[in-house]
Amino acid sequence: AGSGGGRGWVCPGRAGASSAGARGQPRVAAFGGAAPPRAGPAARLSGCASPPGPTCRSLCAAAEPNVSYQELKDLKKANVLHIDVRERWEIDRFGKIPESINIPLGELMEALQMDPAEFKEQYNQKMPSKSDPVVFSCLAGTRSKQALGFATSLGFSRVQQYAGGFDDWIKHEPPEKK
Repeated sequence: AGSGGGRGWVCPGRAGASSAGARGQPRVAAFGGAAPPRAGPAARLSGCASPPGPTCRSLCAAAEPNVSYQELKDLKKANVLHIDVRERWEIDRFGKIPESINIPLGELMEALQMDPAEFKEQYNQKMPSKSDPVVFSCLAGTRSKQALGFATSLGFSRVQQYAGGFDDWIKHEPPEKK
């Protein structure tokens, strides 16, 4: 872990990304690749986010890819688009986080590439632009992490996940029934 300087890591699947990261550094795989070395505060200056992901702060423009319960509550006040990627039957059976829209993970790639009018008709929500803030959630963080990778690969630059997911939310407040 050197001084870091402007050394960054390429966002997984980022449009225009080569097989090497910024300034010739090795590209880190989206899921399962080794995280870049970290060394306390110096790692923060290098532009790399904290574990668990090799998400680059300067390229992805999200200071931290994971948000907490309270951060999600605050983001909802600012009208962030919150997409729950669980299956529809999970929403029907267990409920949902208020003001979230449901786009199952299997539909997400297609949904994020839809015509805005089609997206509005299908999900009753304005289609997010590539620079709009979007938060993904699921049950416990596995599928939302995949959703984060999908959105980043499509060029969305302000995406985060609520890694605690629905399991964490219901510890703080009751779910909204559909």
